[in-house]
Order: sequence, then structure tokens, then C-alpha cells
Amino acid sequence: MAGSKNGKVISISSVKGGVGKTTMTVNLAGIYYMMGKKVLIIDADFYSGGISTWLDIRNKRDIYMMISSIASNKYTTISDYVTSYNKGIDVMASPRDPRSAMKIDVKYIPVIFELAKREYDVILVDTNHILNEVNLLILDNSYMSLFMITNDLLDLKNMRSIISIFKDTDKKNFLLVLNNSRDTGHDYLSLFDIRSILKCNINFTISNSFYIKNIDKYVMNGEILTLNKGINRFHASDIRRLDDIAIELISDKYSEGDISG
Repeated sequence: MAGSKNGKVISISSVKGGVGKTTMTVNLAGIYYMMGKKVLIIDADFYSGGISTWLDIRNKRDIYMMISSIASNKYTTISDYVTSYNKGIDVMASPRDPRSAMKIDVKYIPVIFELAKREYDVILVDTNHILNEVNLLILDNSYMSLFMITNDLLDLKNMRSIISIFKDTDKKNFLLVLNNSRDTGHDYLSLFDIRSILKCNINFTISNSFYIKNIDKYVMNGEILTLNKGINRFHASDIRRLDDIAIELISDKYSEGDISG
């Protein structure tokens, strides 16, 4: 029944651009959809969001419009501000006009999350890689956060700084995913090296076998990889790993304070 859910907000983040964050977001949406979950993707990369492009959604509504309506007491229902991808996945797009991003009052982001949790089982929030006020607020109001990292020294050093902050502030509700499928030639650091740099365990690794050479074809068609039968057949082990990540992100144990890694 509408309004009776108690959804979980999952933020997908990184400390560097181009690490596969948006790809992970839409892939997780596909997996949750296959689990029978009602999913909302929120594109919180306000200046250069790519969710609508990936899913080939021609949205006329966006998050700026929703925030403006809430601020002016004109909000009615969340369905007025989302665009459906399929019967189980909706998208709240980033601002169509980048100039609107500068006008967004971030204090309404937790309000949007609370409204979304009443209508959806899982709310996936795709962020940008800048640790600004918007992203800090998103992290603080997420049930779980997933950080994508790659086999890149700069990426790992930046992530180490973030993990240090998390430890100082006792933030425990996050997972680290090493994406080896993003740059298959960047494998000069071993898993031991990466753990030593981060001073933290890696929760999951996406193997280099999940590198999709013709991924642009799927983007042009607005396809979610995890909903494609061919991808599921030829990359079965990689899809199972994504299933594991999806299950872990909504596990109830994190509400009990278990630490990542």
C-alpha cells in the first residue's frame, strides 16, 4: 500500500570520477528489481548527472522541481517528480538546467529521502565524487554507503583520507568495492598493497572479467546490464557478486552497528 513502506537509502559514492559509480548504481537497481523491490534512483550529481542518459529517459521532471515545490508548500506526491524506467524502477533526475543546481537548498534532501522511503523499498542515490555539503548530507542520511575505488594510487590515497575521517567520526555503515573492470590494465597494486594503503579491508571486488567492451551499445539502448539475459549468461559469476553486494547493502545487521571491513 502506498505510504506504508520503510525503504532504505543507499548512496553510491567515490573520491574520484570515472570509477564506475553510475554503472554500479543502475546495475544495483536492476538486481533489486529482480528481487521484487520497488526502486527509486536519485541522481544527486546535480551538475553532470548521467542516470537519465544511461537509461535513455527523457525526463520533464527533476529533483530541483521537487525541492522547489516542497519549499513553496506545493508538494503533492513524489510520483509527480519521477520518471518511470519500468514497472519497478523510477528515476528522480538531476536538474535539467545546470543553473538550477546552484539554487538547490540542500536542507530538503533528507526530506526527499523520508518521502521516498514511504513509497520505495530501496532508494539508490548516485552522487558526485566531491566531498561537499550535499554529499556529506547524503552520507549522513543514508542507511548504507557504497564507495567505488580502483587500482589507482591517487584514488586510494584520497579514499584513505576519507576512511580516516569515518573512523574518527565512528561512521561504520559503508562498504568498499574495488572495481577492477573499469581499467583492466591498471593492476600494478596487489590486493595486499591496496589494503595496506587504505588500512582497511575491501568488502567486494568486481573482477576484470566484467569489463564490457561494447558498453556504449547498452547505454545507447538505455539497458541495465543486470537485466540483460546475455550479460547474465556470459557473466554469471560477476552478476552473483553484484547480487552479494546488493544483499549486503540492505542487510539489517548494519542497523545494529556492525563496522565495515
